[in-house]
Amino acid sequence: MLLLEISPASLARIAEETDFSGVTMLQAETASVDPVLSNLVRALIPALERPAEASRLFVDQLATAIGTHLVQRYGGKTQAPPVQSRKLSRSHEVLAKNLLLENLDGQVSILDISQACNLSRGYFIRAFRETTGVTPYQWLVKERVARARELLKRSDIPLSEVAIACGFSDQSHFTRVFTSIVGTTPGNWRRNA
Repeated sequence: MLLLEISPASLARIAEETDFSGVTMLQAETASVDPVLSNLVRALIPALERPAEASRLFVDQLATAIGTHLVQRYGGKTQAPPVQSRKLSRSHEVLAKNLLLENLDGQVSILDISQACNLSRGYFIRAFRETTGVTPYQWLVKERVARARELLKRSDIPLSEVAIACGFSDQSHFTRVFTSIVGTTPGNWRRNA
């Protein structure tokens, strides 16, 4: 069992950011099945079990997704107003990407980046995704792998050091992510590069 507590101020902020302003409380449901919430929480469990290894950016994005889902599903409004196309300005995009690259380990929050861009957290996430085609966390992971490929190609440093230099928690994590994106292990990629 997992207990999620949302303060009234947080609920109002989440509702505002998700274009459901006016939601001040959530409807109670008993014995209902919510597969979306269940899967979001399951994705969060490894980060809660090992918080020292968890990417702050990843946890922040999952918390935002959970809050958005709760407001949309249990907020009592049936539909949000139509969302207009939202893209980051070129300067906001550059600023956000630079902040992400400066914090390759993911220990930067969406709130930090959105405040630097002078945007709400919810607006920033949607605009970043619409601008780049991926979430900030997904973009950061791809950049980590790109940097790892450069290090693998240009140096002979051990894979464990490449992993740490590129913001991965350890070599195992690095290998899993690299393989899922590139289709082969870092060692094989290095030998064939």
